[in-house]
Amino acid sequence: MEKDLIEYIAKSLVDDPSAVEVNETESERSTVIELRVGPGDIGKVIGKHGRIAKALRTVLSASASKSGQHYTLEILD
Repeated sequence: MEKDLIEYIAKSLVDDPSAVEVNETESERSTVIELRVGPGDIGKVIGKHGRIAKALRTVLSASASKSGQHYTLEILD
């Protein structure tokens, strides 16, 4: 569910939604969600001073708190 949420938001932000890739990797204590976008769209996902990236992480944290799991969002080049 959280993976789908991040994918939906990222596709809404970028110019090329087909280049958005979201992978989910589980470890013992937490789950890491890796977000990749096209080379021209990385700035749109991060935002000025990282504001959009911080907002994405906040939304992810709020969504995950209902399930009691810990998620981490990594934005990759």
